[in-house]
Amino acid sequence: MGLSPIMVDKIFEVVNEIHGQGVTVLLVEQNASRALQIASRGYVMESGLVTMTGPGKELLADPKVRAAYLGE
Repeated sequence: MGLSPIMVDKIFEVVNEIHGQGVTVLLVEQNASRALQIASRGYVMESGLVTMTGPGKELLADPKVRAAYLGE
């Protein structure tokens, strides 16, 4: 079923606040776009292997990531 959109918004808000306090947060999230928007660093995995890594915003702008995970 998943979480309601309101709960998802609240969780992202709290994760962002925790991150803003300098605490490292490991987030595994289906919504790649939203997660990469707040990530200082991201990792892309395929078949259990890390295939790309970099700042969240750079990964979000990468055409390969956008095609594979964002349907573009």
